[in-house]
Amino acid sequence: MDKQFIDLHLHTSFSDGIFTPEQVANAASEMNLSAISLTDHDTIEGCSHLAEHCKKKGIEFISGTELSVDIEGNEMHLLGYFLDINNQRLIEETTQYQQNRINRIIELVAQLNKMGVALQAEQVFNLAKCKAPGRPHLARALVKHGFCRSSNEAFSRFLRKGSPAWVPKTNANYRDAIELIHQAGGLAVMAHPGLNKIDNLIPNLVEAGLDGLECWHTRHPKSTTKRYREMATRLGILVTGGSDCHGAEQGHPAIGTKQVPYDILEKMKQKLPTTVSSLN
Repeated sequence: MDKQFIDLHLHTSFSDGIFTPEQVANAASEMNLSAISLTDHDTIEGCSHLAEHCKKKGIEFISGTELSVDIEGNEMHLLGYFLDINNQRLIEETTQYQQNRINRIIELVAQLNKMGVALQAEQVFNLAKCKAPGRPHLARALVKHGFCRSSNEAFSRFLRKGSPAWVPKTNANYRDAIELIHQAGGLAVMAHPGLNKIDNLIPNLVEAGLDGLECWHTRHPKSTTKRYREMATRLGILVTGGSDCHGAEQGHPAIGTKQVPYDILEKMKQKLPTTVSSLN
């Protein structure tokens, strides 16, 4: 296979992924990907590590993140690309995002305790071993300590929206998040729009400076990818894509699952206001 495909939506153990940065780079190399981006949740901490391993493999690396934001009462994920990971404001504000995640885990565990599930928040943090813990870590802890048989059971019984232990996350406003990404030299892209069910709000995002839509995604069938590519063209914004791989866990896609052409990345670079801040 020629080096012609990219994957711009990947996670590592620096958020809720299973793979280490080295394992991600190895998997990307095995798939013969020409470029990848790390988009861990609410953190940029793993970027320098993955950049180092990508350099050894001859893979172009783009620094990124996936921020949880609020738009008119709806949670949405916002992908940031080509970020300056030394940008002080980006570091400070993602640190606050991470504290919101920690607080939520504590509140979720308190809800579980009220239901008679004797799990401790510290058990979740010890398993997560990262600064951006999330519900997948809590689900794994429930399995590890014998309260559930699988992560899917943990979500369906306790952790999905509307479930007994559900606690909403405190998220930043979408306008503030887009501006945060831009001031760090990056591009702001709406993650997996097909899962969000807020197409009516996309024009608001574009008005606020949204740069693109993630059209290729593992949970987007071809018809959905086509629909959002057409929408992006109408709105005059970029298209991107990636697998949203979290690692070798049941139900999660593999790196490179979606064949996203390299020229997509070239078009993204053309939109950048300054020199590309690739870490490769």
